[in-house]
Amino acid sequence: MSLSWPLGCRNVTNVRDMVRIQLCGRFAVVIDGESTESPAEIRGRRTLQLILPADSAVDLETATTSLHSAESAVALRDWRRAWPAALAAQYVSRRRFLAEFEAPWIDEWRRQLDVIYERALACYGEACLGIGGTELPAAERAARHLLAHAPLAETGHRLLMRALAARGDAAAALAAYDQLRQLLREELGVSPCPATQALHVRLLRGQPLDEPTRPATHAR
Repeated sequence: MSLSWPLGCRNVTNVRDMVRIQLCGRFAVVIDGESTESPAEIRGRRTLQLILPADSAVDLETATTSLHSAESAVALRDWRRAWPAALAAQYVSRRRFLAEFEAPWIDEWRRQLDVIYERALACYGEACLGIGGTELPAAERAARHLLAHAPLAETGHRLLMRALAARGDAAAALAAYDQLRQLLREELGVSPCPATQALHVRLLRGQPLDEPTRPATHAR
């Protein structure tokens, strides 16, 4: 809460007024029994606590739970369930956390959200590849967004190679591998990992890059 008012503020009433201003338009506030338009509540005097309604949605929780659902669905090859969960995790994690403020603990949360965003993009790309058809362009876009966010992460490069190949452009997929190879050599002095090299070999041989999609089964 220290980010919500100036450091020089010492009057408790003024502090509570500042908190009311900060929350305006986001939550409805109840202070000392005086209700505003929304059901959120601020309690305490020296230490303030924000109490949200039981059905409130917290963005950080939404991002983590959606990512967990997406990754679980991808592991089960349940693409139709993975798609919306990965999309929800993306929408939340790509927004800058507390953009108006700067603090070490805020930086830590931003780093965590960056990781969530990368993993959500990877899940979304996998889901689009699994669904196929009209979702294949979205798989390519997800791969390119992932590469823009983490250019040295081979996950994004492999996703791009698979998406291009699935769209029938094997030449572009091979070119993507060559770009990755040059990037890793120039930046890190290493070669692509065995999984990426194996994908490249399958491309050269014209072999399928992905197993045929099996319909997900659900317990009844």
